[in-house]
Amino acid sequence: MSDPVRPLSPDSVAGAAAELLTALRAAPPLAHCITNGVVMGFTANVLLALGAAPAMVDIVGEAGLFAGAASGLLVNLGTPAPEQRAAMAEAVEGACAAGTPWVLDPVAIGVLPIRTALAVELRDRRPTAVRGNASEILALAGRSAGGRGVDATDSTDAASDAARALARAHGSVVAVSGPVDLLTDGAREIRIANGDALLTKVTGGGCALGAVMAAFLGTARATEHEPLLAVAAAVLVYTLAAEDAAARAAGPGTFAAALLDALDGLRPDDVPARARIRVEEVAA
Repeated sequence: MSDPVRPLSPDSVAGAAAELLTALRAAPPLAHCITNGVVMGFTANVLLALGAAPAMVDIVGEAGLFAGAASGLLVNLGTPAPEQRAAMAEAVEGACAAGTPWVLDPVAIGVLPIRTALAVELRDRRPTAVRGNASEILALAGRSAGGRGVDATDSTDAASDAARALARAHGSVVAVSGPVDLLTDGAREIRIANGDALLTKVTGGGCALGAVMAAFLGTARATEHEPLLAVAAAVLVYTLAAEDAAARAAGPGTFAAALLDALDGLRPDDVPARARIRVEEVAA
């Protein structure tokens, strides 16, 4: 018999996020990122500003070993060149063998055949978390042909059933990014309304969030917090920092730099005070 699902409330989710941010900074997790070349530098800087330690190890023969030693792993399909695809498979194998939590970000899947097939293969390895926009999540669930490249053409609400089905089928936490982020483990649903539209104006705004999730999942493993709370903590911290950055930015260029400053400056006590969260149990 499976363990009963722990009920959550907005206060318990926000409180856990504050605890995890404190723990992350006290013992920085090593976040192993196999990500796309467009966003690699920005992603590393986001992790450093957060308080984590980034490592971009995507070489066959090293990726699996490193994933086994890392705190958390991100696999992002943004630019899946042949060697990187092999490194992804190797890293996931190493993470699964070592119990390292890992995040799948199925960037731009649906119409594009190579990355779509790879995403399905990796999905079936039961990622700890999946992060994508609504169109990517629908495509990963086999319910649509995807969006327009990296841009969603579907709403978060349109992907809610697919997100729950993915979570239940593969034992993953599924995070659907949008104006209101939707997170589910198949039994519970968290909606987070923090953030700012400037995140969509910076290359890597979504991809870096997957790395932040990997870092928080590593901290959650060490502190015995469940994955759903770790993913919620990642989204809350990232979107609250985005609000702070937007308040001081003149546009996308200054926003990107201000986001790093805001991640560095965000205090754990800020999280419960400013979180805009709704929690629901969902029917089986």
